[in-house]
Amino acid sequence: MIGRRDLLALLGAAAVAPRAVLAQSKQAPVLIGWLNTGGQNTQGHFLAAFKEGLAALGWREGAQVEIEVRWADGRNERLPALARELAAKKPAVIVAAPNAPVVAAAKAAPNTPIVQASGSDPVAAGYAASLAHPGGTITGLSNIVGDVSEKYLELLLAAAPKLRRVGFVIDASLPPAVHAAFLEAARRSVARHSVEERFADVARPEDIEPAMARLAKEGVQGLVVTPSAVFTTERRRIVKLALAYRWPTIAGPYEFTEDGALLSYGIDITANYRRAAYYVDRILKGAKPGDLPIEQPTRFELVINNKTAKALGIGIPQSMLLRADKVME
Repeated sequence: MIGRRDLLALLGAAAVAPRAVLAQSKQAPVLIGWLNTGGQNTQGHFLAAFKEGLAALGWREGAQVEIEVRWADGRNERLPALARELAAKKPAVIVAAPNAPVVAAAKAAPNTPIVQASGSDPVAAGYAASLAHPGGTITGLSNIVGDVSEKYLELLLAAAPKLRRVGFVIDASLPPAVHAAFLEAARRSVARHSVEERFADVARPEDIEPAMARLAKEGVQGLVVTPSAVFTTERRRIVKLALAYRWPTIAGPYEFTEDGALLSYGIDITANYRRAAYYVDRILKGAKPGDLPIEQPTRFELVINNKTAKALGIGIPQSMLLRADKVME
């Protein structure tokens, strides 16, 4: 991972001059790059939301803009090569998410504006000077997932108070500082509740099944899925295994509850991708990314899969059902 000071210096040195892309668009479509940790099968709706956002702002795909798409399919090690492929195409702007693709794009295309569509705090990650004035070439939206993830255990225990030993899966491929922050958040939440914890690091998709099997051998009774684009990509496998072990599970993205997890708590990430089109629109019209404030979410949604609760023999308290933004039956 690039040091914060070094990355800010790199990005600051590559000041982006306004581009006359509107004039160019009359001759040929403007090229937009797309770099994402996920895959088309599990996160294609994010790309669709971004395209909807562009269309709502008057950008017609094929006529005014073209989108060059690169998916890492849950493998962060592929990102540098994919970012170089995009850079060679010379896009006017790159939409990247979450943090690892943003960093890869910044290294491969230091003069290209980058819109972060989803990810943790870019200031803490070291590639923005501040939320109000990012500086350099990167702007967009933040999920503040690290802060929110501290509530996962609290909500899981509210739904299933008899849990005594809880497993946490953590993405070991994250930058060390981000991995450490998620681990510390988990430990703080455990310290506030009378439960035992077990941690399992997962560096690659193929590590998921062995990690969860080890947690099962260690006697965990529920599962917390910490924030990770890899886990979101592999959510169906994670949820299937958790249900086989009869674990109530909580994660951030609502897609987990759609696929059978007991709970999710987080922002509407799809809305983030739709909103990313606003930043692209501003940049294509001449705004410098470093002058566009980074947005943070203000609303978080609790989703409960009551069908899963019944299958696991869990009676969700009525007070929690009334508190939920959505209950799936």
